[in-house]
Amino acid sequence: MRSLISVIHLLGSVLALFAALFLLPIGTALYYHEAAISAFLTSALLSLIVGLLIRAATQRFRAELKPRDGYLLVTLTWVALTVMATVPLLLLVPGLSFTRAFFEAMSGLSTTGSTVLSGLDILPRALVLWRHALSWLGGLGLIVMAVAILPLLGIGGMQMYRADAPGPIKDAKLAPRIMHTARLLWFVYAGLTAACTLALRAAGMNWFDALCHAFSVLSLGAFSTHDASIGYYHSPLIETVLAVFMVIAAVNFATHFLALRKGEPGTYARDPEARWMLFWIVLSGVIVSIDVSASGTYPDFLTTARYVGFNLVSMATTCGLVSTDYSHWPAFAPMWMLFLSCLCASTGSTGGGIKMFRSLVLSKQSIREMYKLVHPQAVAPLKIAGQMVPNRVVDSVLAFIFLYFITIVVLSFALLMSGLDLTSSITAIIASVNNVGPGLNRVGPGGNYSTLSDFQLWMCTAAMFLGRVEIFTVLILFTPAYWRK
Repeated sequence: MRSLISVIHLLGSVLALFAALFLLPIGTALYYHEAAISAFLTSALLSLIVGLLIRAATQRFRAELKPRDGYLLVTLTWVALTVMATVPLLLLVPGLSFTRAFFEAMSGLSTTGSTVLSGLDILPRALVLWRHALSWLGGLGLIVMAVAILPLLGIGGMQMYRADAPGPIKDAKLAPRIMHTARLLWFVYAGLTAACTLALRAAGMNWFDALCHAFSVLSLGAFSTHDASIGYYHSPLIETVLAVFMVIAAVNFATHFLALRKGEPGTYARDPEARWMLFWIVLSGVIVSIDVSASGTYPDFLTTARYVGFNLVSMATTCGLVSTDYSHWPAFAPMWMLFLSCLCASTGSTGGGIKMFRSLVLSKQSIREMYKLVHPQAVAPLKIAGQMVPNRVVDSVLAFIFLYFITIVVLSFALLMSGLDLTSSITAIIASVNNVGPGLNRVGPGGNYSTLSDFQLWMCTAAMFLGRVEIFTVLILFTPAYWRK
């Protein structure tokens, strides 16, 4: 019980710090003279007061967390911040229910980018920026900021970092202290966001749109400032800039830091995840372009390659921004793009899905098992990039992939039971678990999730949440072993 209250005490600190994020939309409302400022001031004060009250009420239980407390802290933090993020949505969008506001906020913080809102072009700019800021914070910012700032409050952030950071980045420190590591990753993330903003402005976006889309792209979220998403601009140059930064965001941020620190672009070539991600994107781009071109959807192959290239990169990296309604393409194309969202993003990136590292481990483990069937006495270590992968990591990967598919199956059946059609059910859950945004049919790139019922939205919300915290973090809380002393 004392450990639980210690976690709640730290949660109060996080909520108080979260109030600072409201300064972005408050400043935007002031700049554009929007009445939305009162809603964001109210939300900021509410977050600050609730956070400080929780801290004050649990001050005497303040203590260093145990490693396993990180799982509970991450789960409670995501839920609490999502609840707090719904406040301005409820105050500013007439008729928006709590279910839909919670879905929208979770979509932002999980970097999924699904939406139930329409008329984005006429929404207050402060509210539009708020959605993108949630996505940016949810990408790498939430974890890195928590690790860098919480130690200053007297409580270390290692437990939270290890509970939420995916894959091998858990054990690959870039600096001697975890706080220093978090700050380094934060600077890389912020620097790439600034570079993307400048590039989009140079490509033709206004400053506001450039900043919002930079937030979306670096967090690999699908939020846009327009209902038509990137199709609004009709600009090959903007699409090219966005696609480049999508690929950058889908690479392990530790790799970015090491490449920048050493000044060696070859660092990327030595990253097996980056190599395989680019291989699958390029190969798939060629195959899908040929398939779509053969259908006669576009007048020439260059136009086909343009639309296929952008949307395939967007889906494969789990960004989810769209430039056209690709649901009208031959069935193979959108289904293959959705499949790529399951495996292409790297560990340590802001992308979702299984991640390329786990995909490599699974494929190599399959080959190893077949080899051992032929040579039962052989010693066949599993290696990636010349480094041996311990069996405990292999076991963890296999368990994760099993839970990943079980989650998709269970939630898809739940949507089917609610009356949603087969294609919409399966693709909505896959898109939500992978944090990619658009699915197909009723939740395809030509529409949004507003036609779903409250029950269906809660299922998708659960999928987004489980996908973002990588399933284990939440499910471990439901095991009896976790709560035993």
